[in-house]
Amino acid sequence: MDTKYIFITGGVASSLGKGIVSASLGLLLQSRGYSVTIQKFDPYINIDPGTLNPYEHGECYVTADGQETDLDLGHYERFTGIETTRDNSVTTGRIYLSVIERERRGDYLGKTIQVVPHITDEIKRRILLNAAKRPLDFVITEIGGTIGDIESQPFLEAIRQLRWELAGSAMNVHLTYVPYLAAAGELKTKPTQTSVKQLQGLGIQPDVLVLRTEHELGTDLRRKVAHFCNVAVEAVVQSQDLPSIYEVPINLNRQGLDTVCLQRLGVADAPLPRLEPWFRFLRLRQQAAETVDIALVGKYDLQDAYKSILESLAHAGTYNNRNVRTHFIHSEQLTRANVQERLGAMSGIVVCPGFGQRGIEGKIVACEYGRTHDVPTLGICLGMQMMVVEFARNVLGHADAHSREMDAHTSHNVIDLMEEQKSVTQMGGTMRLGAYDCQLAEGSRTWGIYGEVTLIRERHRHRYEFNSLYRGEFEQRGMHCVGINPASGLVEIVEVPAHRWYVGTQFHPEYSSTVLRPHPLFMSFVQSLTPNPPNP
Repeated sequence: MDTKYIFITGGVASSLGKGIVSASLGLLLQSRGYSVTIQKFDPYINIDPGTLNPYEHGECYVTADGQETDLDLGHYERFTGIETTRDNSVTTGRIYLSVIERERRGDYLGKTIQVVPHITDEIKRRILLNAAKRPLDFVITEIGGTIGDIESQPFLEAIRQLRWELAGSAMNVHLTYVPYLAAAGELKTKPTQTSVKQLQGLGIQPDVLVLRTEHELGTDLRRKVAHFCNVAVEAVVQSQDLPSIYEVPINLNRQGLDTVCLQRLGVADAPLPRLEPWFRFLRLRQQAAETVDIALVGKYDLQDAYKSILESLAHAGTYNNRNVRTHFIHSEQLTRANVQERLGAMSGIVVCPGFGQRGIEGKIVACEYGRTHDVPTLGICLGMQMMVVEFARNVLGHADAHSREMDAHTSHNVIDLMEEQKSVTQMGGTMRLGAYDCQLAEGSRTWGIYGEVTLIRERHRHRYEFNSLYRGEFEQRGMHCVGINPASGLVEIVEVPAHRWYVGTQFHPEYSSTVLRPHPLFMSFVQSLTPNPPNP
């Protein structure tokens, strides 16, 4: 069949869960045997979120082909298992940059460049790009922001045009919020009605409404919304707060969201969804009998800053029959004086990635505690680098050992800038990004974790590297470099074999963990943890 396009928009408030709804719908269509991709169009003017502080926009997710993207692409991959690319993430900045570059080349033959048609045409081209490159049954496009935002208007105009141009092959799902006023004891639909009127004023009639709510919505309320918004009653779906985001697809399927979308797009005789693996995951999650407490040592006191790590730990916990409880430990506040108090009750430690000097010494303290107290410890990217620094200081005896990122004058630069990075002048998109090969040392712990394969491929996002001049010294004293990039010789993985579980990775394994394929490093890490004693 011809490719079908589903546009996901949001109203009333931000952070309602458009990304989760998009990922859930993608999963449901995929479970029926259809090929699907999901893409995110963000209205901010940054070229990508790579230079954004995590407090601004949560974590920066990286695709295998090296694109820094919005964290929602992580949800898309975790739910569906598809591998997104740079074509799945577009910002206003990228749209305008493309148009301006074409104008500078003279591609527009002297025309006056305008939002309509030039910007909207570029947006439409990007929406259609994935299906132009490979056969796809469905392309789900999430439009970031909220209806009424001035930044979103060119994107909404573009999808308005596409709905006419792709007559019968495109539809809109609009997510809104139904608040509960405790003082009145009532759920209020007026914000939803207003949001839909704004959308209709832009020339877009929603085909399906997903109502975000903390309370059960009755049939009468949904019928009222349907009548006021020109939407069929069966196309008004509620998305109530649930114990886990992974229950959302089942909830939406139970209400027929995927069935309604298929009907609206004229897809007849659709196969029934096959969700057995997903139901198994949910059963295992609910049946987890043991509990483990994991310290997440980082400097961003915001769960979205470490979203992929949190979800990867949850996946691994589920398949290890364990309920994972993560505890954020602010690295700026962690010292040798309080480390026992903060980490003493933890089953394991994850030393988080990041950039910059702030909170570094606390991460080093956490690495030292995990190593000397035989607490299973996973260091990711900067976390791995601090494992190296701590080992150099306290085992090799190089008291001033550090990363050149933090101390340009250290005499023991065990972490240093890559040669090709020394001439870089721009911050955005210039790091080592995307998937690179890694050769594993046979017989190492990590080699065993990956199933005794010798070549793996993992995603990176960093500028500094292990200084290989020190490699022999480290390995003589017990920290082994067991993962090496075969093309460059750069160190990718370090481990301390004498320790119960002490592994650092220069790459980000969390980017590759999905619900149905948990990452082996997280699986092994969680499996190594000693569970809390059962309650008496």
